[in-house]
Amino acid sequence: MIHWDHKKLVVLDRDGVINQDSDAYIKSPAEWHPIEGSLAAIARLNRAGFRVAVATNQSGIGRGFYDLTTLGAMHEKMKTLLTAEGGHIDAIEYCPHLPTDGCDCRKPATGMLKAIAKKCRVTPEEILYIGDSKSDWRAAQNFGCEFILVLTGKGEQTLEQIETRALPPIFGNLQEIADSAESYLASQA
Repeated sequence: MIHWDHKKLVVLDRDGVINQDSDAYIKSPAEWHPIEGSLAAIARLNRAGFRVAVATNQSGIGRGFYDLTTLGAMHEKMKTLLTAEGGHIDAIEYCPHLPTDGCDCRKPATGMLKAIAKKCRVTPEEILYIGDSKSDWRAAQNFGCEFILVLTGKGEQTLEQIETRALPPIFGNLQEIADSAESYLASQA
């Protein structure tokens, strides 16, 4: 069960949650394609009163597949398309490091979540983190915020890796999560 009444901020993983993911990495704005309905779902969450942020591992930078300028252009494309849907992103944090770099920002570490919480002036209890990977889920657990697994992106694979007794709430996609938030708010009116 999701405790919507305590949530002020929804933090999203990017690849596989907002946009299509690729094992070959998303390396340019031309390769960045939103998952059907994801941007409309973010706009619906905004209209329901939630701020939305993004926390994304981007080791493609550390691997030399693209640079910070290109990452910025991908995020501008995302924001432009989201604005057309009537939504917005309040904060974006990314980790450019390789898994072997030992940084404190790469999920499942909590550096990005800490930075977002500070920027948005919220506590872990006020955050709902949505992701499609085990590292997303572990980051949420490590930070102490509630987590939802979506089955888009790597979500189906992640579901197979998790012990059934420890499952987080599971939704098919961001649209279903927006439905849940709207239903909860309507029941409180």
